[in-house]
Amino acid sequence: MPGDRALAEGLPSLGSAKTSQLEQQRQFYLAARNALQLKQYTVYQQYRDRLHGYPLSPYLDYYYLNRRLSRLPSEQVSQFLDSNSDSHLGDKLRQRWLLTLAKKNRWQEYLSFYSADLRSTTLSCFALQARHASGDELALQEVEPLWNVEHSQPNDCDPLFDTWIAAGGLTPDIAWQRFNKAMSAGNRTLGNYLLRYLTGEELKLAELQIEIGRYPHRIARSERFQQQSPAIQNIILYGIKHYARQDPLAALQAWYRYDAQQLFNSEQRHETQQQLALYLLRKGHHDEVTQLIADIPEISSKTLTEIIIVDALKQQDWPKVHQHIVKLDLDAQREERWLYWRARALEQAELSDPVYNSAGEIYTLLAIRRDYYSFLAADKLGRDYHLGDTPANINPEKLLTIQTNPAARRARELLAIGDTTNASREWYYMSRRLNSEDEHIAAASLAHQWGWHNQTIISLASARSWDDLQMRFPLAYDKQVLAAAQKHSISPLLLFAIARQESAFAEQARSPAGALGLMQLMPGTARQTASRAGVKYQQPHELLLPEKNITLGSYYVNELLEKYEGNRILAAAAYNAGPHRVDQWLQRSAKQLPIDIWIESIPFRETRKYVQNVLAYSVIYGYRTGSIPDMLTRSEAGQRL
Repeated sequence: MPGDRALAEGLPSLGSAKTSQLEQQRQFYLAARNALQLKQYTVYQQYRDRLHGYPLSPYLDYYYLNRRLSRLPSEQVSQFLDSNSDSHLGDKLRQRWLLTLAKKNRWQEYLSFYSADLRSTTLSCFALQARHASGDELALQEVEPLWNVEHSQPNDCDPLFDTWIAAGGLTPDIAWQRFNKAMSAGNRTLGNYLLRYLTGEELKLAELQIEIGRYPHRIARSERFQQQSPAIQNIILYGIKHYARQDPLAALQAWYRYDAQQLFNSEQRHETQQQLALYLLRKGHHDEVTQLIADIPEISSKTLTEIIIVDALKQQDWPKVHQHIVKLDLDAQREERWLYWRARALEQAELSDPVYNSAGEIYTLLAIRRDYYSFLAADKLGRDYHLGDTPANINPEKLLTIQTNPAARRARELLAIGDTTNASREWYYMSRRLNSEDEHIAAASLAHQWGWHNQTIISLASARSWDDLQMRFPLAYDKQVLAAAQKHSISPLLLFAIARQESAFAEQARSPAGALGLMQLMPGTARQTASRAGVKYQQPHELLLPEKNITLGSYYVNELLEKYEGNRILAAAAYNAGPHRVDQWLQRSAKQLPIDIWIESIPFRETRKYVQNVLAYSVIYGYRTGSIPDMLTRSEAGQRL
């Protein structure tokens, strides 16, 4: 580009005698990247030539090649891929290159670069298309598994599918199979599309099922479904399930008529009855559920059993709670959740248990663990909480191996220049290739040394190593947290617990719903909070700054605590699900439920788990800061909600 040479000749050294070689390389890297973005290619090359051995040099090569991909010879791409086989950039460029080759119908080259390890449906379709174009007569025989799925496939697969269909690969039986898969998965749009491939009786049946999916109440017209056939039975079961979502009582009556008329097998009957029971319970039709499940010899749905138990808890029907807990499979019965409620049932009612002699026996078993239910059990016994803080055993050889891993070195440098996104990709790429718990623990230790808290927590979870509380529950951003807590006169333990639960201290965290930063604030909430707090806030990206995020997040927590008169349970639930939902739940419960039952009956599983974790994490952060509080304050523990 004209002018590049003059710019290059005037380049600053970007360093001094006091600047370390690594810091100088970082500056050269950033300058090269900036020149590339400005299309100052001579300047770019000047800086690139100074970066021999720098871990991030492949990123510059990737950016440079990616700009010219449509004009590159295969040899240049091969050279990059061979040199970067240990990097996610290698996979990324290979995918981009394959798409470029496919677009140009360069099928022989495509096959030489293709790898099934890329696990891309689009690339798999192109691979079969390439084989067919290259004369492989067996390629079309492998198309059916790609086409015959319950969801729509990428548009890039359409040319392959068209060729396969034209060659007679699509039979009526295959089309019927896919239609049924799509409808079972609730994909009525795909089902409607597939009608074009059906004929005769199957087309009529498919159109009938599409109609029932659109208008579920029409399943009540039983005169239309008199025929005894597997296809009609399938439509009836499909219709009852969808009708139950709209009107479970009407669906139940329709079901009783069909159950008397049709010869459903036991599995079909029990599955449908359990589906109906779920929808009836959600609408509060307890008597109908009791009558319905009395006809089921054994409830196979864990989800239904758990909903029945929680519903019984809300009624404080302790015999029923106990009756259904002991019907869970043995693994579920051993879960902390159901051990606790089993003990509560024994505590509240004179019941005979087939395994345990008393509630105290179960509480004692629970209290040696470390979680929400175990802390509740310890409170029941009046015992100290069991924290079980045991430092992870770090293998020095494994740690050295991780430290020298090229992906880890790149991740470290990416963090140093603020590129958290690519650093996380490198870490994920490396972690997928670790083969032992020792390696994951070593990776966690290295991330901990770097102050990369969320990756520390993720790596420990990959190792199933839960007992190193120093690494799992870091006192991250403690100055900002303590300052915010002092300003609002709220417990810093609550703020630590919320940040740990929300983002695991990933300051760049972004949720699918749009929440940002350490305390996962929605931009709209942040804007309103900032206005009330008198805090300057203009753009959502400001929430990725830890200090701004903690400032606004703590102010919002304080507002919720004031709204709910200091009750952390309600404030935490509102922080996660919104105050309007918490107000609705409080209205329904009408101060009739003990606090542990109210938490257990939170309708949203995510919010229920969120509240439980925030409470338990507050205890752990108390331990980390030198004073272990009661998980529930006296006023909280005695409150009815």
